Amino acid sequence: MKPSDIARVQAYLRRLLATDRITLLAPARPGLSVEVSVQDEVIGTVHRDDEEGEVSYSVMLTVLEEDLPPASAPATPPRGRR
Repeated sequence: MKPSDIARVQAYLRRLLATDRITLLAPARPGLSVEVSVQDEVIGTVHRDDEEGEVSYSVMLTVLEEDLPPASAPATPPRGRR
């Protein structure tokens, strides 16, 4: 992606999600993915798709199991009347 594409997608995501904490990071080398970060944590990637002149951007978010809060015990269903 070009720097202008990165800036436009970043502005869109910030407006859509109502936060300036999202940053798109240009890859160190051409051909690598653009990274999406929130503060200093990389949470995914952005890819540019160009099919027959139609341009779109795909955002892939990655959530690691180790980053999730502990799972709570399932609630017991209420007992029915007899």
